Amino acid sequence: MVAADKTLSWSYTEEFPVESEPTAQARLRGIELGTDPVSPATGAALRMLAAAGGAKSVAEVGTGTGVSGLWLLAGMGADGVLTTIDVEPEFQREARRAFDEAGYPGSHTRIIQGRASDVMPRMAAQSYDMVVLDVSPQEAAELVVQAVRMLRTGGVLAITHALWNDHVADPARRDATTVAARELGKTLRDEEGLLTSLLPVGDGLLVAVRRA
Repeated sequence: MVAADKTLSWSYTEEFPVESEPTAQARLRGIELGTDPVSPATGAALRMLAAAGGAKSVAEVGTGTGVSGLWLLAGMGADGVLTTIDVEPEFQREARRAFDEAGYPGSHTRIIQGRASDVMPRMAAQSYDMVVLDVSPQEAAELVVQAVRMLRTGGVLAITHALWNDHVADPARRDATTVAARELGKTLRDEEGLLTSLLPVGDGLLVAVRRA
């Protein structure tokens, strides 16, 4: 039996989703501004998770230029509301532009400028169908307790960059960011109140469902 080329499979997986024109344009603007938008496969996974859970209330940390937000909105119901948090006003202006170009009315999105560590504690507990942390592993580790607090029973937590440039799987890698990503995954995996899986899309997507 010939061994499978995992790199080829990963590339095929990333090229498989069809990205809408507004999302593709938001991606280009994000790259120009120095952001790191979620990959198409990661976006498609977020869309699927939102759709599978019938998500109507989604909170996202890391607005960027709206790439991940557009994927999430595509999976949410017609009456869904995406709340997205970022400290950079320029990014959020571009995200608003992307949402408008995609035809989403303002009533479907709530953009909050500020530090997530300040904003999230003020958000309602057990009120969100899905929480997405599209931030660095260190920041995700700092925010994960609040993220889980916000989730309803059956709600989904999704954390990007969970494989951190393929460094997490290499035990020789001991830099602070890699260690933070590795430990965060283990912490969620071992948490009895969560069902956790690690998806090898994009830079890794750590997914957990809050149990009763």
